[in-house]
Amino acid sequence: MAEAIQKKLQSELEKYQQLQKDVSKSMSARQKLEAQLTENNIVKEELALLDSQNTVYKLIGPVLVKQDLDEAKATVSKRLEYINGEIQRYETLLKEMERKSEQHREVLSSLQQEYQRAQGQAVGKV
Repeated sequence: MAEAIQKKLQSELEKYQQLQKDVSKSMSARQKLEAQLTENNIVKEELALLDSQNTVYKLIGPVLVKQDLDEAKATVSKRLEYINGEIQRYETLLKEMERKSEQHREVLSSLQQEYQRAQGQAVGKV
């Protein structure tokens, strides 16, 4: 009996550890998105300071290409919308992972208690 509980406990522990790795990866990706959001907000502020007389260049590979100011502003705005959407998606994903993680912790706790009781009964029989 104790061996079956131990195997189930080990299986749940592995699932829990994998979930923690996934949470860590998602948090890392979210942090990168936050950095990109900050960077793009700075670019948006800088573009707002310019007027139509100024020249804007876009880096494409190793080459700077002339770009229309309105086009640059539109591109940055779209990028900001996309990044904000991705951040929201990761927030939802992280909340869901946190909920699953809590469920795994509860299952692990109950399995540990069950395993300890089974070991205690086995010791009592000997």
